[in-house]
Amino acid sequence: MALAEKGSLKGHLQMNLRQNRGRLDFSQKRRKSEGMNAQPPIPLHTGPQAPPQVAFHRTELNLILSLYGRMVAAGEWRDYGISLLKEAAVFSVFRRTAENPLYRIEKRPKLRNRQGMYAVIGIDGQVLKRGHDLKTVLRVLERKLIRSVD
Repeated sequence: MALAEKGSLKGHLQMNLRQNRGRLDFSQKRRKSEGMNAQPPIPLHTGPQAPPQVAFHRTELNLILSLYGRMVAAGEWRDYGISLLKEAAVFSVFRRTAENPLYRIEKRPKLRNRQGMYAVIGIDGQVLKRGHDLKTVLRVLERKLIRSVD
């Protein structure tokens, strides 16, 4: 192999082609680090970790979206929004897109041992129901569905 080709990628591929009788060799051959200049990679992110967000679990979302679907079918609700914050996860439901939410379903894990981490809050900010079990808390909204169907 010519001296100009030595160490170049083109020369390396040509040498492999000759040795393998025209077949390509895609196996990676690692070269040993030359000299003492090799340094460990610099970590990309060394700052503090981002604070964890509170989120709804899949089973919680299934309960909420099941109720949401029934309310949409009844013509009561038309839109929703989900906010995942540092201390709370909020599922807001709207009658129209451009207005304030009719209800907010909140999950606040810090209140788990006190009043319960789930709450349904009305349009005026009043807590309609609070508890430890999401299914029980959502019953306050299911009652409104039964009234709207009658």
